[in-house]
Amino acid sequence: MKRLLMLTVCCLLLTAVAVRAEEPKDFFFKAGDRVMFLGDSITEQYQYSTDIELYLTTRFPKWNILFMNAGISGDTATGGAGRFASHVLAEKPTAITINFGMNDAGYGNFDENRQKPYLQNTERMLADAKAAGARVALVSPNAVDRRVQERFKLYLETQKQFYAPLSGLAAKHGASFVDQYAITRGELERMEKDEAKTVIPFGDGFHTSSNGGMMMAHAILTGLKAPAMVSDLSIDVAKKDVKAQGCAVTASELAVDEVTFERLDESLPIPVQKDWVTLLPYLNDLKDLNWYGLKVTGLAEGNYKLLIDGTEVAAYSSKQLEAGVNVGNVTTGPIHAQAQKVFDAINAKNGMVHQRFRGVVMFNAPDWLADVVAERKPAELNKRMEQIKAKQAEVYELAKPTKHRWKLARN
Repeated sequence: MKRLLMLTVCCLLLTAVAVRAEEPKDFFFKAGDRVMFLGDSITEQYQYSTDIELYLTTRFPKWNILFMNAGISGDTATGGAGRFASHVLAEKPTAITINFGMNDAGYGNFDENRQKPYLQNTERMLADAKAAGARVALVSPNAVDRRVQERFKLYLETQKQFYAPLSGLAAKHGASFVDQYAITRGELERMEKDEAKTVIPFGDGFHTSSNGGMMMAHAILTGLKAPAMVSDLSIDVAKKDVKAQGCAVTASELAVDEVTFERLDESLPIPVQKDWVTLLPYLNDLKDLNWYGLKVTGLAEGNYKLLIDGTEVAAYSSKQLEAGVNVGNVTTGPIHAQAQKVFDAINAKNGMVHQRFRGVVMFNAPDWLADVVAERKPAELNKRMEQIKAKQAEVYELAKPTKHRWKLARN
């Protein structure tokens, strides 16, 4: 039967030249940026910041962005403002994300006496960044998970009131604003309603687990108008029509029960981690951040397995393929493996970034060593930055997409 079906619609070699994805004009981050993530322990965890970096590196493998992190556990906006010149502006960033407020509000009742310095110091950082010519994305903290700690039932409401003026401050200073609190609260409330007891993005209720990092990154990136599409491919078997965006397709062989082609993408999808999977329904299944599309119409009815370079990565029905599927959510296969190598390399490089920040940037010498440090610290900072840049170049080398052989075969 399969042989007869293949003969019904003869194989035809087709080539589809990629329609290049447009440059994202409204996206906060830009090619060549020096990005600084500033915040407290949630920033120093290198979870959400690394996931944002992973998105930017895999999606824009030619952008050559440098990433830095100035998160300090236990810090507040007051501390951030006090070290803004030495820890942030001294690194000459072009784009800064500011994420303070979790510790500032005190984990209890709303206190106006706490809010006042928080707002004053947040505004001070916004003004200083603007004067230095750096773009700023002001981000309200993630909502606490009241399922994890009883006291967070109260603090969740305190957060809402405490962060309310942030959008106005951002607008006043021409900064972008992401209401991460509102976004993550909505997602947490859906988990609560669904009784999704195994989906815990914040292990202690506010610090991020691995999936919580992606939850935060998703909120921040979509809030900053990140492009959704990796690439998109549409194949009409009956019309022998192949339409590609963000990818080039060659050597297409189309039959009603088997489709093969070679696909070269302009970028890679984010490698979805297995511990993110149960969270994805609450993040729009990453359709708005990691869309790696495949749509095939005109197939014989039935179920199909998708193989990439001979490795089975997913299974779809003909109806699903006709509607269009997001291959970006698969957790295996050669494309995922390449993107995972990028992720691993970013994590290794960020170990160096953290050591430079904690061991050199933050080093305060006793007065009797001040002259020695004044001479040696700048040289050490530069040396380590060059080492980081070299590792960053290796990350981008790993992120270069390669051509793969795709096959849809009817079971």
